[in-house]
Amino acid sequence: MTYKDSGVDIDAGAELVRRIAKMCPDVGGFGGLFPFGDSYLIAGTDGVGTKLKLAFDLDKHDTVGIDLVAMSVNDIITSGAKPLFFLDYFATGALDVDKAEKVIAGIVEGCNQSDCGLLGGETAEMPGFYPDGEYDLSGFAVGSVKKEALVDGSKITVGDKLVGLPSSGVHSNGFSLVRRVLAASGSTMADPCPGTEGTIGDALIKPTVIYTRQVLAACDALEVKGAAHITGGGFTENIPRVLPKGKGYGVKIELGSWPVLPIFKWIQENGSIEEMEMLRTFNMGIGMMLVMDAESFAKLEEGACDIGPYYVVGEVVEGEGVEYTGSME
Repeated sequence: MTYKDSGVDIDAGAELVRRIAKMCPDVGGFGGLFPFGDSYLIAGTDGVGTKLKLAFDLDKHDTVGIDLVAMSVNDIITSGAKPLFFLDYFATGALDVDKAEKVIAGIVEGCNQSDCGLLGGETAEMPGFYPDGEYDLSGFAVGSVKKEALVDGSKITVGDKLVGLPSSGVHSNGFSLVRRVLAASGSTMADPCPGTEGTIGDALIKPTVIYTRQVLAACDALEVKGAAHITGGGFTENIPRVLPKGKGYGVKIELGSWPVLPIFKWIQENGSIEEMEMLRTFNMGIGMMLVMDAESFAKLEEGACDIGPYYVVGEVVEGEGVEYTGSME
């Protein structure tokens, strides 16, 4: 089973980005840069995707707002930007005030975790446009970073280390494939999730980790040369986005250097999904990747800053793309 089988074509998405880049050459990073005095404003926008379908099925609406904030904020902090403010867009066919309040409470919590302000947003009621009881979400985040502190990958070189920060689970990408696996396996979200104390639904609905504190702490104390938010496209598509163009650099990932979460093992086994497809679709337990040289890594090991748990998962090498060695646990 593949992501494309579930209706999502990563290659088509990459082709669209290439075409857009011909019209807008600055497109392609995790966040958009706008010069503003001695700083850059960094902007990002995203949604929650078909994870919302699980929220509808579980009738659990208090965490998808955290996901919404996380997807945009985690993009802009890859530039070293401090999140400033967030806007949301909530659209539904018929407004359920209680349900909408739960969603917005999650957005407020996500903004609190990001240390940014929720300025407002738009609530759109569009009868006949959405199925009964369903809604869609979009979010928009803006941050700021001094020009001399911008993290843009330009200083990355061979031998730099890839430091991975753990995810909480699937986060908010790959759910079209997850839903297909659920249907094919005959399992329900109420079934136990092997390797955990909860259900499959519990594991899947966990909100996306917001990495603001960890990433900004690393940027303040160390020389972080690049950062990649591991979203749709997994390691294979996202890590190359931060490498300097035209230098012939790739990365080597050592599979088995971090623990793969039980939910990913369940997805792979029940969907008969090949390892490379998993790595191209899901975060596999690493939600944010930092690139730093040996000197900065030594400082990290010595306690120069607290970024919580981390794993050295690979390094920058000569070559193109992502090379994998070893095997997943």
